[in-house]
Amino acid sequence: MASEVPLAGDVGEHAAKAEATIGREAVAEVTGQGVPADQVRLVTELHLRYAGTDSPIEITWKAGDGPQALRSRFETAHRARFGFTDSAKPVVIEAISVEAIGGGTGFEEPSVAAPDTQPQAGRTTRFFSHGAWQEAGVFLRADLVPGARFMGPAILVEPNQTIVVEPGWEARVTAKDQVVLKRKEVLKRVKAIGTEADPILLEIFNNLFMSIAEQMGVALQNTAYSVNIKERLDFSCAVFDSEARLVANAPHMPVHLGSMDRSVESIIRNNPVIRPGDVYAINAPYNGGTHLPDITVCTPVFDAKNEKLLFWVASRGHHADIGGIAPGSMSPLAVNIEEEGVYIDNFKLVDQGEFREAALVKLLTGAKYPVRNVIQNVNDLKAQIAANAKGVAELEKMIENFSLDVVQAYMGHVQDNAAESVARVLAKLHDSSFDYEMDQGCHIRVKITVDRERREATVDFTGTSPQRADNFNAPEPVTRAAVLYVFRVMVEDMIPMNAGCLRPIRIIVPEGTMLTPKYPAAVVAGNVEVSQAVTNCLFGALGAMAAAQGTMNNLTFGNDQYQYYETICSGSPAGPGWNGTPGVHTHMTNSRLTDPEILELRFPVVLEDFHIRRGSGGAGRWKGGDGTHRRIRFRERMDCALLSGHRRVAPFGLQGGANGLVGKNSVRRLSGVIESVGGCDQTILEAGEAIIIETPTPGGYGAA
Repeated sequence: MASEVPLAGDVGEHAAKAEATIGREAVAEVTGQGVPADQVRLVTELHLRYAGTDSPIEITWKAGDGPQALRSRFETAHRARFGFTDSAKPVVIEAISVEAIGGGTGFEEPSVAAPDTQPQAGRTTRFFSHGAWQEAGVFLRADLVPGARFMGPAILVEPNQTIVVEPGWEARVTAKDQVVLKRKEVLKRVKAIGTEADPILLEIFNNLFMSIAEQMGVALQNTAYSVNIKERLDFSCAVFDSEARLVANAPHMPVHLGSMDRSVESIIRNNPVIRPGDVYAINAPYNGGTHLPDITVCTPVFDAKNEKLLFWVASRGHHADIGGIAPGSMSPLAVNIEEEGVYIDNFKLVDQGEFREAALVKLLTGAKYPVRNVIQNVNDLKAQIAANAKGVAELEKMIENFSLDVVQAYMGHVQDNAAESVARVLAKLHDSSFDYEMDQGCHIRVKITVDRERREATVDFTGTSPQRADNFNAPEPVTRAAVLYVFRVMVEDMIPMNAGCLRPIRIIVPEGTMLTPKYPAAVVAGNVEVSQAVTNCLFGALGAMAAAQGTMNNLTFGNDQYQYYETICSGSPAGPGWNGTPGVHTHMTNSRLTDPEILELRFPVVLEDFHIRRGSGGAGRWKGGDGTHRRIRFRERMDCALLSGHRRVAPFGLQGGANGLVGKNSVRRLSGVIESVGGCDQTILEAGEAIIIETPTPGGYGAA
């Protein structure tokens, strides 16, 4: 029953009203099935939520409950589910539900009084248990009567199952002819898992750590507000040790995962006192972030006594708008960081469990170019806090199951294993270099020097173009993310992408380049476009595969009411032994495209056309994957921005394989004229006009 009243006054009146109306209907349903009315009981649930939110939690009503008691139970449940509370917000009773429960068969199994007996085994056999072979008596269930009991080791054979009775356990047939197993001898305490690396346990912990990050991602997707996070999955979650070293991640966004450790490091460095229940937010590109739309939420994990900080969990989400000079915060015209949006550096989002919403709203709306939809930002950040809370809970569960010393030891072991896996790859490589030109005329240059004996490598970006006046500047963590991703891809084993992958690799990124920008340089394209260029450059140097499309084809559009961002897929590159795949996201992006139904439901647009351009991938012995064509018509006037690459320079092929095709952007005006739009451009589209994107395509590998 809908209520929508404050949690105040005599709550019992609201509960009584619900029980007298919908409760009476529920009772009638149950009594109509033959259950006597005096055997029916009612369970009343209050659906409580903070005012202004849309995530109610069911709290069972008990006679005599007052507003304070109910709020206390609600906040306990809210903290467990979402990781924070908000004492400043009133609580609302959104609805009341009443459940009628009654009935049941009333069946009682017959009992047979019988004295205890000790039957003799019909024969003996052996089974392996507790590290040794056990001589076991074999009993047939049909031969046992109530009162029979015997000690293990033994085997009880039934028509449909076999019960193994371990040493130290007793099997007994009860008066109701049921078999009950009970431990009779105290089990000697032994250490089940040691802290030394074990190959089987290493694989188990690899997957356990990755599973935690995956569960965080599911929680984030389920609780997110924006289409960008909930539908496009433009987010990443990861687990870190106490020193911010990446331990494991889910298969989310490589450009996020390889750079998030710098954000956590920044939080640790700038907060000498960190308490249980604290949560921090950061997007500062010069202090651990990548570009402003990517907000990282960092949560510490403490021990059971809340005394020692053990680990960190973090989630990074690309917010659909963070302010700036264009809706969607991805303007190609931005030339300094202020024009790109709200700058967040070491902001305490939750203070000892208390969500600081007023301070957050002030931060997001107080910049020169503030956010356009603060409710969307706040709700997505709440979802990130909730995702981190899930990670904290799962780590605590892991510690309970395996002990702290074992979990900490295997956090080290999985990184050691990753380092060894990469070192084995390095031992097979040779010195190489590559020069990668972007549409703007700038160059990414890399030289890889390999020491095979020591199984180490130096990745040197000396010679890369200087810091740019536009926003094609990639903060240093973005370059590290690309290096981490590339060398993790070179490892064929199933290992998490973690800090260990970079241990055998020395990265040199000279100051003053477009890969080490200084404040207040604009960086929005650095995260999305330069990261793809660095990745292609590294794979080109290694000779591992042809170029991917080398861009994310970033499309943003919006106005004061709507803001939307998407990246558009092309094909995957060809390599030695494989053809590329058409129409997939590659390398540093791993998001989805919004389903057409959701896109057209949430925004005033029509997806007129989205298809694969057959035969467009680079030719060769192994062919590059085919690109895509996407056309979106607007039903309202919108500001539209494009950040894209390879509209002038074609993605390269390797070993005689042909280059891919360059991409093309255009606008269909109301007059029907098709107007060419630059790779990095911004324009106004009137209702009825459409944006058209043809993606560049990857190169082929090997001569045809």
